[in-house]
Amino acid sequence: MKTPVFLLIVSSIALGGTLFLAGFSEFVLVTGPCFIASLVLVLRALTKHQRRWVILDGSNVMHWRDGTPQIETLQEVIRELQAAGYSPGVVFDANAGYLLSGAYQNDGALAKALGLSEERVMVVPKGAPADPTILTAARDLGARVVTNDRYRDWAEQHPEIHQPGYLIKGGYKAGKLWLNFDAPAKKSKIR
Repeated sequence: MKTPVFLLIVSSIALGGTLFLAGFSEFVLVTGPCFIASLVLVLRALTKHQRRWVILDGSNVMHWRDGTPQIETLQEVIRELQAAGYSPGVVFDANAGYLLSGAYQNDGALAKALGLSEERVMVVPKGAPADPTILTAARDLGARVVTNDRYRDWAEQHPEIHQPGYLIKGGYKAGKLWLNFDAPAKKSKIR
């Protein structure tokens, strides 16, 4: 964030100089675009820091409705999270595609099915558990995790899982999706 702000200050001074100092007006063709580019960088940095990330345990969430893996369940949860102001990312076990469609699906195929960009979806390699990837991504992004998993096997490496509200639990009750954004003991319903 420091570099974009520094560039904005320098380009503002340069643009001001070209506009108000006699004999420098021809440099506005250079300082004007520099000012605009640095302003864009600052705005992008600000929106990046304001993003509320959430990581979905895709292999867990896809089973929430009726205990059967369904892409529609993930799509609905993603829509609700986005409506609540979150930017979702999804991590799957390697076998997720087989469970959903009977064939392997990579990051791109699952991203397309979910309506997300490919950089927001990850299928971990065969034989690797998704849990540490989910928890590490959440830590790196300062995100919460949507899952009904308790991650007991990973509690020592990721003590943040015990923080109230860090894990967003959810499911279906009477056919309606609920997500618990509050402390573990309280359930708040979304629509």
